[in-house]
Amino acid sequence: MERPKDIEAVVTFIPTEHGGRKGPAFSDYRPQFYYAGHDWDAPQQYPDVEQVNPGDTVRAYLSFLSPEEHVGRVKPGMAFLIREGQKIVGYGSVTKLIDLEKSAAAALARRSGAG
Repeated sequence: MERPKDIEAVVTFIPTEHGGRKGPAFSDYRPQFYYAGHDWDAPQQYPDVEQVNPGDTVRAYLSFLSPEEHVGRVKPGMAFLIREGQKIVGYGSVTKLIDLEKSAAAALARRSGAG
């Protein structure tokens, strides 16, 4: 199943020697997207590279597992952290919203249909 592209972002992974990941990340990597004091699940896709090594900066598409929670809150230019548990392994900024509103509407429709 292909995930929606809710947002596009530029993500920088912290080098291992500065506390970042020990190994590379690949598409479908599912860290926490941290902003406004909360962690959110957001699998990442890397359209331009096969893998992302610690220290790399890449373009990424993120798909929120709860997109309805982010409409009106996530905006272009917004900074965020990438975390694995409490460990910060990267940071980034939102470059554009793509399918966020569409994903949120679909999620709300599924929820109301299931109720």
